[in-house]
Amino acid sequence: MPISNSSTSSTKTIRRAASEMERSDSVTSQRFVGRRQSLIEDARKGREAAAAAAEATDVSEQIVFEEENGKALLNVYFTLRTSKIPALSRSLKVFETFEAKIHHLETRQCRKARDQQEALEYFVRCELHRSDVGTLISSIKRIAEDVRTTKEVKVHWFPKQIAELDKCHHLMTKFDPDLDQDHPGFSDPVYRQRRKMIGEIAFRYRHGNAIPRVDYTEEEIKTWREVYVTLRELCNIHACSEHLEGIQMLEKHCAYSPDNIPQLEDVSRFLKERTGFLVRPVAGLLSARDFLASLAFRVFQCTQYIRHSSSPMHSPEPDCIHELLGHMPMLSSRTFAQFSQNIGLASLGASDEDIEKLSTLYWFTVEFGLCKQNGEIKAYGAGLLSSYGELLHALSDDPERRVFDPDAASVEPYQDQNYQSVYFVSESFQDAKEKLRAYVAGIRRPFSVRYDPYTSSVEVLDNPLKIRGGLDSVKDDLKILIDALSVLS
Repeated sequence: MPISNSSTSSTKTIRRAASEMERSDSVTSQRFVGRRQSLIEDARKGREAAAAAAEATDVSEQIVFEEENGKALLNVYFTLRTSKIPALSRSLKVFETFEAKIHHLETRQCRKARDQQEALEYFVRCELHRSDVGTLISSIKRIAEDVRTTKEVKVHWFPKQIAELDKCHHLMTKFDPDLDQDHPGFSDPVYRQRRKMIGEIAFRYRHGNAIPRVDYTEEEIKTWREVYVTLRELCNIHACSEHLEGIQMLEKHCAYSPDNIPQLEDVSRFLKERTGFLVRPVAGLLSARDFLASLAFRVFQCTQYIRHSSSPMHSPEPDCIHELLGHMPMLSSRTFAQFSQNIGLASLGASDEDIEKLSTLYWFTVEFGLCKQNGEIKAYGAGLLSSYGELLHALSDDPERRVFDPDAASVEPYQDQNYQSVYFVSESFQDAKEKLRAYVAGIRRPFSVRYDPYTSSVEVLDNPLKIRGGLDSVKDDLKILIDALSVLS
């Protein structure tokens, strides 16, 4: 369902600005002023590769979920009647006979038994020679009932401590000007060397270090100035209030100005005090899984290099103009910071298919999202707030605008070579956050996760004891808030 455009005065402003842009921006013929490379494309390639690998797997191996050096790791379920007292010792004797190393043994009342006191179900995770798996299963079937095996639900590795983000450094491309002939800096050896030098800062960076400062050249500052002045004026009219408040604070505390490119270390310290977010340098576009995992720890991976001076209004990849002007002001908003972290937490251990959907959600919200404020449609996506042309296009009569629905947005085809044909409009950030929470609840994982801000770590909630501990922590916080209400009343 299309959503109505913003006010008439805003439309006139857009058209006037568009005509001015057409007169002044004759240098480049490319319309798109955003990322040509995207998280979504990377996630899609990863999912296709995983699907091809799974298709090549022999279905007969399903009972074994890990195999190395001739050893197999096996999950076995079976049921023993309580009346058969010797049955347990006989069952364990089977594992001993085949020299199976038991990693985990668990019992529970049998769910299928009519009388719950009548039988127990056993779960055994063991390691044994691959050649003995079939014989071991046959031997247990002679003693027990309802014997079955299951393949372990595998999940991708993900960081659980913030320092482990040092391992999340898989770039789609390291230095685009060296690889892409269409890149504005491809034929400029000075620019390519400069990019390489700045990229090395990110490769050497480790969590806890201060981010090294970059002495930007006059040419780089000139490029920054041209974009900054142009976008700052336009955003005063069309950006959401959270972005305007954020950019004003960044100007005050982090030396944002037309004549100065802010340093990532200063921005990181500012965001840490405002919303708990940190910035860490990155040399280029990260893989979707690594980038989203960083958001789970309230860490934003940010480039330090500037786009080529020949194309100030266009960058085929994320650069610090896009990140400093588009993302950083929004991350100073508590609600938006939580929204971003929720996407990151949902990605931890998710399937390749879900990573692609979450990347698409990120694209249509954090990058190209619109919202309603005071009866008008405003921009909050960084791809809009750092893109002169796309911001004007998004608020014109040309594209279709729909009410934000995570289920629909997660599978919507996207554009990374041109302007978007569809944008999603949220009623508010709070509304978007609630809808995202409901969507995330439907992602299938054998566990949930919870972020601990005191230790900057992620706790995997995979058993009742951990969940109970989390509930106790929530109860303590609720008690503080209830006491505060009592004082005020």
